[in-house]
Parts: sequence; C-alpha cells; structure tokens
Amino acid sequence: MSMIDFPLKNSIGVFDSGVGGLSVFREIRKKIPDYPIIYLGDQIHVPYGTKTLEEVYIFSKTITEFLIELGARIIVVACNTASAAALHALRNEYPTIPFVGMEPAVKPAAEKTITGNVGVLATPATFEGKLYNSVVERFGKSVNIFQNTCVGLVQEIEKGNFSGPETRKILENALIPMIENNVDNIVLGCTHYPFVIPMIKQIIGPSITVIDPAPAVAEQTLRKFNEQQNLIPPISESLSFLFTSGSLKRFSNFVNQLGLERFSAHQVEWSEDFRKINVVQNKIDQN
Repeated sequence: MSMIDFPLKNSIGVFDSGVGGLSVFREIRKKIPDYPIIYLGDQIHVPYGTKTLEEVYIFSKTITEFLIELGARIIVVACNTASAAALHALRNEYPTIPFVGMEPAVKPAAEKTITGNVGVLATPATFEGKLYNSVVERFGKSVNIFQNTCVGLVQEIEKGNFSGPETRKILENALIPMIENNVDNIVLGCTHYPFVIPMIKQIIGPSITVIDPAPAVAEQTLRKFNEQQNLIPPISESLSFLFTSGSLKRFSNFVNQLGLERFSAHQVEWSEDFRKINVVQNKIDQN
C-alpha cells in the first residue's frame, strides 16, 4: 500500500510500544478533535521496557521516519521508555519537527506530597534512562522515592486484562509495600498503566493520589499544535489512522474496548534490519 493512500498531510503522529500510548492519544483527541492523528503501536516488540536502550532507539527512529513520511508534523513519543532512549536524539536529528515526550511526573508528586514519600511505577528501561534520573536529580531530592517495575503488567494490559486476578496480583505486589511506606502520591511512569487506574485505586484507597501524565502531555501537544497553526490549514477530517505491527484483530478489539470512534486500523510490518516499516493490505474501518 502506497503512502499516498493516506490523506494525512499536517497530521499529528503518536507512537508507543503497544496500546499504552492510546491513553495519551485519547487525551490529545479531546484537546484537538478536528485534525487527523496517526498512531502506531509497535506490538510485535512490546514491551520496550525489557529491551536495551539502543534497540528502543532504533525502533523509535524508524517509527518517526514512518510517521513523517505519512505526513506527521508533530510527533508525540507516547512511551516513557522510548522517551528515555530516543527523545533527545530525535530532536537533534529532526530539528524541524516538534516532539512531545513522556517524563515521569516526579516533580508534581514531590510538590504535592505531605508525607514526603512518593511511589513510581515504570519499566526497567525507564528507571535506567538518563531522563528519569535527571528528573529525580532535579525534583526528587527532597522526597523518598519507592520504585517498582510491575513485571508482567504491560503484557496483561496488552491482552485487555484490566481487572483480572493476575493484574491484581502484579499491582498488589507493587503497591502494598508503597502503602506500608506511607506514600501519598503514586506516579504512573508507563503509558499502559492508566488503563488500570480503577484497580490501582481499589488497592490504595482514596487517601493516595494517582498521577497520570497523559492529560499534561495532551496539553503540551496542544501548545505545540497552536505554535504550528501557520503551517497547518484547518480541515474537516478527524478520522484517526491507527497502525499496529502486531495482531490487527486484537488491536482493533482493544481500540473498540476503549470506545474510540472513527478510526481506520492498518497492519504494518518491519524490514529485517528494522530500518523500514511498510503498510500491508490488511485494515479494519470503524466509522
């Protein structure tokens, strides 16, 4: 399928390792309802959090080039791991493209805490990345930070398992020690995790605040969008073009589960050297 089949000139591109970035996507759609958004979930490589930073950088660069080729003029790296591994380099390599990335919300947690104890849920790669450690260095010195990688949680969310016993077990293992350490703010440092906020709140109770970064990222995307108004003519097409490198049927079922409307979902495949992404003929339309 040719790139010219997609009328996406001056669109917003969003990507993640899987479906997690859809938590950011839906917040952007609320802020910017009348422009096309391209989303790519790299489900064949999910989770990024267990990959090396070099691998994630290669994936991120190739996806960025794919989105730009489709017409993206703003790119949202809706993945904490990819932001940690690639955001700085992408901004240097594509200086004409505004990028919005994910930064673990340690700063607002540190500002809001009363107990001085903050929990952070994120992937191993995010915790190892320079971005997270820079944020902690700048804003987290005055608080105690309790971290957990929630091993297996991304995979459960990818299955659409937001409330099953395995998901609860993973969350309880992460959250109960934080509760015992008197945390009063918990930062979601992975875009998959907002989908299980209801279960997180069941476990932690009403006295602990959960900080979801997606609304703030959408707000930053809106600011970047407004700065680009002279380059983006108004259009009436608000259809979302969604791409997955994994199972198209499972991906579309997940999107439907979220209640997203007016989307066209397409299959993509990676080249053997991970330097190219091609669109294949499979697609599902939801109007």
